[in-house]
Amino acid sequence: MLIDMHTHTFPSSDDSFMSPDDLIEAAKEAGLDGVCLTEHDRFWDPDEVKALADKHSFLVLPGCEVNTDAGHVLVFGLDSYLFGMHKPDFLRRHVDGAGGVMIAAHPYRRRYRRERAHLEAEYASMVEQACADPLFGLCDAIEGLNGRATAGDTAFTADLARRLNMGMIGSSDGHRTKHIGSAATRFDIEVKNLEDLIRGIRGGLYQAVCLRDAPTIAHVGGI
Repeated sequence: MLIDMHTHTFPSSDDSFMSPDDLIEAAKEAGLDGVCLTEHDRFWDPDEVKALADKHSFLVLPGCEVNTDAGHVLVFGLDSYLFGMHKPDFLRRHVDGAGGVMIAAHPYRRRYRRERAHLEAEYASMVEQACADPLFGLCDAIEGLNGRATAGDTAFTADLARRLNMGMIGSSDGHRTKHIGSAATRFDIEVKNLEDLIRGIRGGLYQAVCLRDAPTIAHVGGI
C-alpha cells in the first residue's frame, strides 16, 4: 500500500493552498492508497477524518506535525495537543503513553548546509553533528524522502539514516496539489486504520519510495 504520510490542508495549516477534498482527489489521481493529515500543531477530530474517508471512499488517517525545540516531528497515535509537546522528551513520553510513533520530519533542515556540502570535510562534519542530535534517538523513523527536498537534501538524509540505522518513510509534505504523488511510503501490510499504520512503522514493514522522476528527488530505498 502506498500512503502519503505528511500533508497539509487549508485552513487547518495556514501555509497550505489545498483543501482536504483537493488533497484526497489528487492522491487518488496519483495512484495512492491513502493519506495522512498532519497539520502544524493541530489535530483533526476523528469524526471529521472518518467523514472525509467515507465521502471519498479513501483511506484518510490523522496525525500531526509537531513543532519542537529540536525540529519538526510527525506523530501518530495522539488526538490532541498538550502543553509541553514542544519538548522532545515530553513528546516521546506522551506518544509512548498513547501507543503511538514519532518520525523526524525533513531531518536535513538546519543540519545540511547546501553551500558547504561540496567540501568533503564540511559534509562529514554535518553528518557527524546530525547523528549526535538527541532528537533522532527519540524517533521511530525519519522522513527519508520529502517531495519538497532537493537531491542534496535527500542524499544527506540517506547518509544520516544509514549511520543511525533508522528506517525511512516517504511523503510529499504537500502544501499544493502539484506536490501530491512525488513520494510516499510503501507498507508491506494492509493498512486499514491508524493502528495498522503504527504497527507497520514499529515493525519496520515499510519503505520510502519515489513516485515521480523530478529533479529535486533522488531515488532512495527503505530500511
